Order: sequence, then structure tokens, then C-alpha cells
Amino acid sequence: MEINALYIDELEKLVEKYGYEPYRSKQIYNFFHKQNRNDIENSNLPKDLKEKLKAEDIKTVDILEEYNSKIDETKKLLYILDDKNIIEGSLMKYKYGYSLCLSTQVGCRMGCVFCASTKAGLVRNLTPYEILGQVYSVENKYKINISNIILMGSGEPLDNYDNLLRFLKLIHSEEGKNLSYRNITISTCGLVDKIYKFAHEKLPITLALSLHSTYDEKRDLIMPINKKYKIKDAIEACRYYSEMTGTRLTVEYTLIEGENDGQNNAEELVNILKGLKVHVNLIPLNPIEEYKRQRPNRRSIVSFRKKLESKGLNVTIRRELGADINASCGQLRRNYKGG
Repeated sequence: MEINALYIDELEKLVEKYGYEPYRSKQIYNFFHKQNRNDIENSNLPKDLKEKLKAEDIKTVDILEEYNSKIDETKKLLYILDDKNIIEGSLMKYKYGYSLCLSTQVGCRMGCVFCASTKAGLVRNLTPYEILGQVYSVENKYKINISNIILMGSGEPLDNYDNLLRFLKLIHSEEGKNLSYRNITISTCGLVDKIYKFAHEKLPITLALSLHSTYDEKRDLIMPINKKYKIKDAIEACRYYSEMTGTRLTVEYTLIEGENDGQNNAEELVNILKGLKVHVNLIPLNPIEEYKRQRPNRRSIVSFRKKLESKGLNVTIRRELGADINASCGQLRRNYKGG
């Protein structure tokens, strides 16, 4: 485990092993998680302790490239990891502050046909600090405060469960960034067993279910996870999560022309979500070269929304950000052509 992902009590054991007083652990934790630094050699710690810590595993995450949208203020960011793997994310500016879309894996193994992140498969999980370091590197570079985090970049967050959980506790800690759990959203394609497990953590984090179809036979074709966990199973798991955490579920529904945007789909979606405390986020399909389907026209999208709203559902159409730099939902991938 990298030392910049250790909890304070774990750091206490480490510094005591080195023969130093326990209070040094808070200094180290502050250095990593308040100052957002990793250059331990430039800290105010005793020289001998610095040398010992430098011999430990200290992960770094650096911004390799940034791409600025010409149509809004979104930035697509490429991060480089210690092993030279590349991950992507998006920085979005809203009236209420900055939101950062994070990756949790290098690649993804879920295989959703319309998502760029999964096309090269899963390379490896990100460590807790590699998830956290995306936040710190952005705050350091742009001198801003990230007020909202969406775990919706490359990777399925719940497929990297243990590292995800440690990341969440680190970023929430009062001695660190102290980000409210209510300002965090985790997107999942529907790993039912992990949703139930996560519910028992009782963290008031928003869960966003990527549904994208209302019929199992069609969801099987676009989202392979549905062959293991059917729509009914995923919805019941999310219902349980919502009840255990007191949170409102978000359902993400990508609209694909001629595939899932008909009157029958709207009616079935209403039936599926009956009795749930839920918000539906409609996402017009974002193009990738490997999936040739099209998004519906604006009139069809608005009509679909109105059908859902007429049945009492809370619905929004996701604002498309960073489309000209492939930073929108489903477009992030492990892709770098630089030197």
C-alpha cells in the first residue's frame, strides 16, 4: 500500500516502527492530504524520517495533457501514472463550482458497446492514491477547489471495490480534503453483489445506475453485465441501497435512435422505476467510432422526457459538455498519441 493512501492510525504504526512519536503521523497526513504534496524530501520532517519515508511507496499522478473545449469551459485531462499508464478525466465548471469526473481503472472490462473506455479492455485497477491524486493534481495546477466528484471516468468503480472505499474515506476525512459524501456520485453498470455490499457501508453517496435499456434481451446486447444481473435484480439492489443510505437514486439512460427511445420504452421505464426515490438523467448518445448508432433528434429527446414527466418522474436531459474534445459521457478512453 502506498504511504500516501494510509490512514492516520496506519501512519502512526509506521512512524513508531521508525522510532518516532505518533504525532508525526498527522504531520505526514497533512503534507499529503492538506498540502496535496508528495515531495517528502521538502517537508519539515526530521531528515532521518524523510529518508525512511522516501524508501516507501509514494504514488504520483501528474497531468500529462489538457484539452480545452471551444464551446464551453470543460477540460479533458490526461494523467500519467508512475508505470506510464494513461487515464483520462473531465473538469467541468458550473455556477455552483467545479466538478471532476474521475477514473477508477486503467481501461474497463464491462464491455458496454457504446462506451469508449472499455474498448481496450481492463489493464489494471487504480490504487486509492491514484484515484485521489487526480483531484489533488487538478486543484494544484488550476488553484481551484473541487466541490463535486463523479466517479464516471474509465472503469467500473465497484469493480475496484476495496481501493474505491479507501479513496472515499480519505477524501472525506476531516484531516484531509473533508469532502462531503453527499457531493460524490458513483456510477455503476449494475454489479448487484457490490451494490448490496456498498449499501452496508451506509455512506450517503449518490448511486447512479447506468440502465440504458428497459428490456433484458436488448440490454444483454449492449451491456454484457446484464447477462449476469438482470434489470430487475439491479433495480432491487439500488432500491435497497437507497433505503439503507437515505439517498435518491440516479438512473442514467442513454438515448439511442430506434433502439430505446420509443413510447414503449418510456412506459416500461416508468414501470421499472415505480416506487423508487429516483432522478432520471437522459443522455443523448455521444458518438464513438466503434459504435455507429445515432442519437435521436432534439424533438424526440424532449418528447421522451415529457412522457416520463407526465407519469411523475423527475427528469433532466444531461447538458453536453466538452463534446468537441471527446470529454462527454462515454467518450473517455486510454488514448494518447503524444511523444
